Amino acid sequence: MTPPPASSASSPSSASPASAALTPFTLAVPQRELDELSARLAATRWPAAATGPGWSQGVPLPYLQELAAYWADGYDWRAQEAELNGFPQFTTTIDGATVHFLHIRSPRPGALPLLLTHGWPGSVVEFLDVIGPLTDPPASAGGDAFDLVIPSLPGYGLSGPTPGPGWDVRRVARAWAELMRRLGYDRYGAQGGDWGHAITLELGRADASHVVGVHVNTLLTPPPDDPAVAATLGDEDRERLRRTADAYAEMSGYALLQSTRPQTLGYALTDSPVGQLAWIVEKFGEWTDSAGLPEDAVPRDRLLTNVMLYWLTRTASSSARLYWEHARSPHTRTPSGPVREPYPTPTGVAVFGGDLARPVRRLAERDHPVVHWTEFDRGGHFAALEQPGLFVGDVRAFFRRFRARR
Repeated sequence: MTPPPASSASSPSSASPASAALTPFTLAVPQRELDELSARLAATRWPAAATGPGWSQGVPLPYLQELAAYWADGYDWRAQEAELNGFPQFTTTIDGATVHFLHIRSPRPGALPLLLTHGWPGSVVEFLDVIGPLTDPPASAGGDAFDLVIPSLPGYGLSGPTPGPGWDVRRVARAWAELMRRLGYDRYGAQGGDWGHAITLELGRADASHVVGVHVNTLLTPPPDDPAVAATLGDEDRERLRRTADAYAEMSGYALLQSTRPQTLGYALTDSPVGQLAWIVEKFGEWTDSAGLPEDAVPRDRLLTNVMLYWLTRTASSSARLYWEHARSPHTRTPSGPVREPYPTPTGVAVFGGDLARPVRRLAERDHPVVHWTEFDRGGHFAALEQPGLFVGDVRAFFRRFRARR
């Protein structure tokens, strides 16, 4: 189950033949790991209940106790492990880091290669329900089939911790370009949400000669500094910006901690499964389009499998470090930063109505050549998990225009 150790290759282009190898991977968690998890869950020390209503102070104690009890006695890891192993998986070493990925080739001729990138606190689990429809679509979808490449971010889950510093958004994007090169894909599309959207957009810049288009279900559009631009925004756009600002003010504590002290946080989450569960499930509770509980939007077993990929691999702190790296990266773009060259890759945006941060199209079009924009009245931050049908349909619709070779 543990990913192989990373090599010492210094850059994607200088990788040795051995480090560039694509090694088949099978997930096989030792039983002792599952027994230890059971023992830790049984020995959990619970805090007092919150004094505020609902989720206002964090995950409610009764809910988390019930979810942890199901994790211990109702959840079947071996069934989830077998489902993951039903898809071809591999590891490779890029720029010194191990990268785990799923690679599913379509049985349909002319399938377009498509790279799907998750974010935090997600994993490759986010995309399991869309693999079949995207790789082997029904006849009604015409020829809109894809070869899928679904990597675990460096530092996350089955990729394991990164071996050194510097893994910011740009470095991950360049690693993805190298991964697609190794797989023999000269022309491909890319899709992502959360951190995956930032990496996908950077990939569209870093590998523009090979990326035909990028599709995102997250896009940040900060309020404009220019009063003249702000004056052109309508009431709905202003309301979107206000909602995003309010959500960030209320719910950004996790990001501040992960961008400043990810290592300290990691000790607690790596030692306590209930701590790891609470840290992740809070975001699924707040960011999904649910009626009050995360499993209103995401199946409970999917949620727990996602948590397991952090717990079993001990990647709480290494995954959080992406926030630390981003905050210190010289490549991070800020509103007051230098103007970059025009974005070179056609961009598609899917806006899910239940997501807390919904972009403003007028502002998005200042930075990106938006050729596709869809507004959905349901679905939240984890689009492929929450609304797989809508997600698949929008991905197909966007990439249909690129199927004819340029």
